[in-house]
Amino acid sequence: MYFAKMHGLGNDFIVINNLDGRNIDYSNLARKICDRHFGIGADGLLVVEKSKIADIKMLIFNSDGSQAEMCGNGIRCFAKYVFEKEILKKEKMIIETLAGIMVAELKINNSLVNFVKINMGKPQINNIESIFNLKVDNLNYEINLNEKKFIASTLLMGVPHTIIYTEDIKDEDILIFGPQIEKLDFYPYKTNVNFVKVISNKKIKVKTWERGAGLTLACGTGSCASVVAAYLNGLTNNLVEVELEAGSLFIEYNDDVYMEGPAEFICEGNFFE
Repeated sequence: MYFAKMHGLGNDFIVINNLDGRNIDYSNLARKICDRHFGIGADGLLVVEKSKIADIKMLIFNSDGSQAEMCGNGIRCFAKYVFEKEILKKEKMIIETLAGIMVAELKINNSLVNFVKINMGKPQINNIESIFNLKVDNLNYEINLNEKKFIASTLLMGVPHTIIYTEDIKDEDILIFGPQIEKLDFYPYKTNVNFVKVISNKKIKVKTWERGAGLTLACGTGSCASVVAAYLNGLTNNLVEVELEAGSLFIEYNDDVYMEGPAEFICEGNFFE
């Protein structure tokens, strides 16, 4: 099976082309191919399929085999892949995802995609009982774990996201509290957990414990959700640089959410199951 490995600011993916509609167990393949010891290694699997309602369709499966509705870093890699592999030679492409239709605008230099700007759609802030069933203000509430108190926000940015505000982002805290928060009873479908430090009204730092993947170097939907929550809580402006482990995303919240950032190829080859 031919594959490409790509990353968006360190959030890495295996991409396969299934435009011919082969019968593939994507969930099982994701667990095998994303394994960092016995496979190629990645945070997730991206699949290129035909779409009846858009230019192209993206499916994404986490490294544990679970299917995700949407991935911000993944869709930038997906757009670069389909353009540079000449599957879809459009500088503005309409992409079908499980979270709805997304619009990608590609910035091209010498036939290569340097940056991708995605209209991520509207965040769902109200009426989110399906993903968050506490009877509190979902933009400002407390989580108490092991005598530690967190101030949190939860919203839907294609997938469930919970924002944890902190003055000091430590990997050891994320590894301890990320999986605990992800699986709390009041998140029926689990939640992604974003640890956010507000640096200024124009810049925040984010690290994400990703549902189904663990600690990741970058999370596009998490960055978007973090900017929306920080802005609505009066902590930032609506145009924010999000500092991640390997670089920055630029997020604008103006009714819809717009995300701009890079995507890169790492390697290509054949995977033998």
